[in-house]
Amino acid sequence: MKTCQVVMADLTDLPSYHRQTIPAAYMDRMGHMNVRYYMTVFDKATWRMFADYGLDDAYFSKTENGVFVLKQFIQYLAEVRPGENVAVYTRLLDLTDKRIHLMHFMANQDTDGLASIIESLITHANLKVRKAVPMPSEIAAGFRSRLVKDQHLDWDSPVSGVMYS
Repeated sequence: MKTCQVVMADLTDLPSYHRQTIPAAYMDRMGHMNVRYYMTVFDKATWRMFADYGLDDAYFSKTENGVFVLKQFIQYLAEVRPGENVAVYTRLLDLTDKRIHLMHFMANQDTDGLASIIESLITHANLKVRKAVPMPSEIAAGFRSRLVKDQHLDWDSPVSGVMYS
């Protein structure tokens, strides 16, 4: 596993799929955001990203397809406290006809620091038979276009080394 060498300036070339102010309800006994809410924030970014590529409620209803998370690896790098503002930036790492390997970066906009990273391996699946199936070509093409851009960035993602596409 690589240590995180990503700096905030690196994230500006990535799309941001979610921004929010952290509410007091997200606080735990330590006075910072509870781990379950990191997942909430990352989940919101994931669904927004999927919708941008055509994997939205209309698509899921029409096709009886969906997505399943196969693996996730999360790193907590700095506290996020209630009242602070975060933004989630997304980088595609790899893509097959059925799977999407991505990394979300949660940036604390108030401290100008990276708060957390989650690496996810997600599969496109048919919900009727509950098995992985290829994505439609037009959806895959959109992801592929983003992947090409992300592969040309001049910095390495701190991948865990435990994910395989």
